[in-house]
Amino acid sequence: MEEEDQQKVADLVKELVIRLVSPESHPPIPNSSDLQSSLRYAIRLLSSRLTPSVAPDAAAIAESTKRRLATEGKSSQALTFADLYTKFASKTGPGSVNNKWAVLYLLKIISEDRKNVNSQLDSSVLLPNLDFNDAELGNESRVLGVRGNKDKGWSNGVLLVSKDPENLREIAFREFVNLVKEENEVSEEALVRDVLYACQGIDGNYVKFDTNADGYVLSELIKVPRATRIMVRKLCELGWLFRKVKGYISESMDGFPSEDVGTIGQAFCAALQDELSDYYKLLAVLEAQAMNPIPLVSETASSGNYLSMRRLSVWFAEPMVKMRLMAVLVDKCRVLRGGAMAGAIHMHAQHGDPLVHEFMGRLLRRVCSPLFEMVRSWVLEGELEDVFAEFFIVGQPVKAESLWREGYMLHAGMLPSFISQSLAQRILRTGKSINFLRVCCEDRGWADAATEAAAAAGTTTRRWGLGYGETDALELLVDGAAKRVDKHLLNVIYNQYKFKEHCLAIKRYLLLGQGDFVQYLMDIVGPELSEPANTISSFQLAGLLETAIRSSNAQYDDRDILDRLKVKMMPHETGDRGWDVFSLEYDARVPLDTVFTESVMTKYLRIFNFLWKLRRVEHALIGAWKTMKPNCITSRSFMKLQNAVKLQLLSTLRRCQVLWDEMNHFVSNFQYYIMFEVLEVSWSNFLNEMEVAKDLDDLLAAHEKYLHSIVEKSLLGERSQTLYNSLFALFDLILKFRSHADRLSEGINELQARTMESSVPSRDKSKTKKRVNDKSSEPGSWISDGRKALTQRAGEFLRNMGQDLDAVAKEYSSLLEDFISKLPMQQHVDLKFLLFRLDFTEFYSQLRPSK
Repeated sequence: MEEEDQQKVADLVKELVIRLVSPESHPPIPNSSDLQSSLRYAIRLLSSRLTPSVAPDAAAIAESTKRRLATEGKSSQALTFADLYTKFASKTGPGSVNNKWAVLYLLKIISEDRKNVNSQLDSSVLLPNLDFNDAELGNESRVLGVRGNKDKGWSNGVLLVSKDPENLREIAFREFVNLVKEENEVSEEALVRDVLYACQGIDGNYVKFDTNADGYVLSELIKVPRATRIMVRKLCELGWLFRKVKGYISESMDGFPSEDVGTIGQAFCAALQDELSDYYKLLAVLEAQAMNPIPLVSETASSGNYLSMRRLSVWFAEPMVKMRLMAVLVDKCRVLRGGAMAGAIHMHAQHGDPLVHEFMGRLLRRVCSPLFEMVRSWVLEGELEDVFAEFFIVGQPVKAESLWREGYMLHAGMLPSFISQSLAQRILRTGKSINFLRVCCEDRGWADAATEAAAAAGTTTRRWGLGYGETDALELLVDGAAKRVDKHLLNVIYNQYKFKEHCLAIKRYLLLGQGDFVQYLMDIVGPELSEPANTISSFQLAGLLETAIRSSNAQYDDRDILDRLKVKMMPHETGDRGWDVFSLEYDARVPLDTVFTESVMTKYLRIFNFLWKLRRVEHALIGAWKTMKPNCITSRSFMKLQNAVKLQLLSTLRRCQVLWDEMNHFVSNFQYYIMFEVLEVSWSNFLNEMEVAKDLDDLLAAHEKYLHSIVEKSLLGERSQTLYNSLFALFDLILKFRSHADRLSEGINELQARTMESSVPSRDKSKTKKRVNDKSSEPGSWISDGRKALTQRAGEFLRNMGQDLDAVAKEYSSLLEDFISKLPMQQHVDLKFLLFRLDFTEFYSQLRPSK
């Protein structure tokens, strides 16, 4: 059947040649040499690989022909052609023409040859049956045509442009083939196959991997042109890159434990493997094309699916870009893991090439999927799903009181570059808030807040709801979750755990803001605290504390608050009194101990000790004033003393009263400054900041600022140590003055008792003598002496007391001057205001220049 088809084709070709070559009036001789030559030439043309330079589109050629006819004004012919083409194109099956576009193209070329008037050719130059009418060309064209027939190589009406009667072209082809075989020991098809093998990491027959050269090379023993060797080396670069990427994947997934790779590393390897899968598909297509033979000369090659070295370089252009990028990422990420790996890959995504940008985006979506799942789980559930330590948030086991400050922290090394520092801080705080509510507050209301946040952000709480490139959605989710969870947390702290009430209780009891309670407590514990510290019972002091609570307005406070107030005895040394070691403490339980940490309570203890010392000094001056009341020297018994002794007594009392006034002025103003300018102002600012706090960090910062303000303004800061030492020297001197005032009071009482004894009638002397008998037995007592000795002893006592008071006054003036002189050097403006209060009349300012 095939032989019949071939014979039929040959007959049709012969008939076509006869019709084209011979005119209708002169039938051709069947075996003439011209006819046989034209037939052989036609068969050579049909069997050659020459193809037209147009796309094989029959519809386009038909449309072009129809449009040309219409443009020339031949509308009827255009319609006729369109109808004929429709019938021609619709005919299928046996007897129809398969290659319709070639037939149309042939007819189009023939028509163009007939219309080519500008070529100045006559009918003898063209095919006889396609000649123009004499009227169209004229006689002149015939003459020119006959003369040009011999010059231009025309023969028998056929243009001999591509006709090679001596087969020179075929001879040249054969010589070229022989030359190629001499220069190449290996055919191009074999080299293409070896290159494809090398691109899969497999050694071929001629192209093998050389460890010394670290790449695939063509053996020097094989004779090939230098250009071919260079081409092979360039193409095999893809195989070297593939080997690197494939080795990293195998090493990471098989050789390393999963702890060293992590979920993000595994996702990176999986993404690379997916890209290699597409690469394998491309190689499969290329291998199929490599099975087709390569034409000898590219100029005569058809567009068949063969694969040459040059075509392979074109095919490898895009895979080479991707493979190079993957190799760079492999080198960069070899020592990285977790968020650091995702950040390093993200840096290479900042590229202007759309191909690279799209490739990196697809890769990063796979790589960052575990990271974004960790973020979602942490923000919405408070769960730190980081088995391999890849997340930029790390947790560590701590006590409940340290959970907020030390339980979770940012790991800067694992923070990817596409997540900003501020966003990372918000992510950290949101998860911390959920964990704080769950662990410390035992609250589950955060779950509803997280669900509302996810709904507001347009995402869901399901897994894998976020991905790379959705930074805006991530920020919206984090902001919504942080806002709702933090608000719920503050509500729990304020309402359920009564944070404000506990802060107020600490202010009233540890900062001595409850005046009646502090005064009563100092009155009843004073005698106990005057004893040596090692003889004082803390249980007895606890009972006195409870008595002070019940005897003051503190009894109306919440019982839970009062139960947290306890007595604390600080470590003491030999010689310490109870005043030196007594303090109060407040038991801040979970979750309040997050705010009132051990270090914070230590600061409160320092402030309490300072305020307690100030109140003790005030209490001492009040006690001294009670013994120095004016009615104690108006008694008649002093009227019987000698004038000299009486004047000396009044002088001493006046000196003591003046010194008391000076000390009381200083203590009163300083206490006013502490209670109102320091404590009340700081408390008011703290309340204002507490109202505007948006999260627990803001609340902690506000409380830290409140406490820091009190410490700095109360001279307890590091920069105020010299002023603090001067102040406590003044306090110690005032307490020393109190002891002198007590001695003076006791001496005056003894003098008054002796004077009364001397003025009692004789019948009552026995009673008086019996009443003062105990005192008279004491060594150095005045009562055992006579009136003269009494006067002498009284004068000596008053003289000594006067000297002691003068020494105290002199030392007090020196210390006070030193204290006031240091106040202007303080940086805090409130301390400068203290100077204004102490030296309001500029009394001390006028004293300093005079000295």
